[in-house]
Amino acid sequence: MKFLPRVLLGCVLWCLALFAAADRPNVIIIYADDLGYGDLGCFGATDIETPHVDHLAREGIRFTDFYSASAVCTPSRAALLTGRMPQRMGVVGVYFPESFTGMPTDELTMAEMLQEQGYATSAVGKWHLGHHHQFLPLQRGFDEYFGIPYSNDMESVVYLEGNDVVDFDVDQRYTTRTYTEHATDFIDRNADAPFFLYLAHSMPHVPLYVSPEFAGVSDRGLYGDVIEELDWSVGEIISTLETHGILENTLIIFSSDNGPWHVMRDHGGSAGGLREGKMFTFDGGIRVPTVAMWPAGIKAGQTVEELAVMTDWMVTVAEISGATLPADRAYDGESLVEVFRGTGARIGNEFLFYDANTMALEGYRQGDWKIKLAFAGFKGAPYKKKVAPHELLLINLRDDPGERNNLAAAMPEKVAAMMTAMQTLHESKGPFPDPIPIRSRADEYHFDYLIEKYGPTFWDF
Repeated sequence: MKFLPRVLLGCVLWCLALFAAADRPNVIIIYADDLGYGDLGCFGATDIETPHVDHLAREGIRFTDFYSASAVCTPSRAALLTGRMPQRMGVVGVYFPESFTGMPTDELTMAEMLQEQGYATSAVGKWHLGHHHQFLPLQRGFDEYFGIPYSNDMESVVYLEGNDVVDFDVDQRYTTRTYTEHATDFIDRNADAPFFLYLAHSMPHVPLYVSPEFAGVSDRGLYGDVIEELDWSVGEIISTLETHGILENTLIIFSSDNGPWHVMRDHGGSAGGLREGKMFTFDGGIRVPTVAMWPAGIKAGQTVEELAVMTDWMVTVAEISGATLPADRAYDGESLVEVFRGTGARIGNEFLFYDANTMALEGYRQGDWKIKLAFAGFKGAPYKKKVAPHELLLINLRDDPGERNNLAAAMPEKVAAMMTAMQTLHESKGPFPDPIPIRSRADEYHFDYLIEKYGPTFWDF
């Protein structure tokens, strides 16, 4: 007789946990690759139609000053999924199919955190955090994975399902559509319980591919066609959620890993008036178009001009899911829940800019002000745009988002104060570990392969 109450108590506790989990929002992060600040209708694009992403912005929140953690993809993805600056992990530069390394396995990912909260978890699309077994999504908190484990311009593009290669002959014209089908199937199978879907599109990273249905639909050539198909994908996600009656309590985040790849000319995106793009710590390289919708939790129609950062998502998702972040490590984000509600602003207003491929500190933002350290310039390469050298810059981003008007000479006291604040914040974050070696073959081999495959004019800069 003593056993029965324990059984009943266990059932009651299980049911209470189940009901509590049911109240927690689903979380969907849709991550574009190299999408520019000016490539969406809700961010000013007039030659590309993005009605579904615009819907997210209109019915949710649009962040005008949202920073990725890096101007290249691997470290930005590491920061998104851990809530920590990539420098804390030694993750700089990008991994290649020849790389032996990946994001450190002692880092807690958003997927692992949500798994512990009873969420079903799925990663679909580009991974790029290490493709050896211990670094792949199934070992990092995801129940399922389907996608290309690195960038779509690299050697041996394959589809992985779980830990196994299932397709050695990928037709990239259908990559966006294939990812979308896997994403909506995951929603279909998990609509009755809380889930986390990380949908990381390979597009619009070059080489660009679009399905025949979207070829020629935009007013910006192939690049615009690709973006309009990504927008279609967002629409399919929304429609699937509506079909199951779970849109109301689903947080949908749409963003990009970094700015547009300008060296690709018309195959690269627009920074929308911001300066430079991918690989540079001007705002065009690291300020990304970001919107979020959650009918049950976000006050609709908001435009937020205060600073927000990619590492905020981990802390925010922890709060709304009921998770507790471990106290044995530092986090670099803040909860956006009060911003969602329209009842408060993000507490912090500082951001450090680090070189994408090293640990070098290159700049600092505080409120509307940005200081950028002197830059020796870059002579240009097939993978990186030529950029002229510049002296130390002091910019008021609210008045001058294009970073053209240097106020350093006119405001030496402001420069001194910003330099002190930058150094103080930088020192408070460290010390950082040594960078994890990428251990790939030389870049020249990689780009020789691409030139051979796609032709020299495609990579002409």
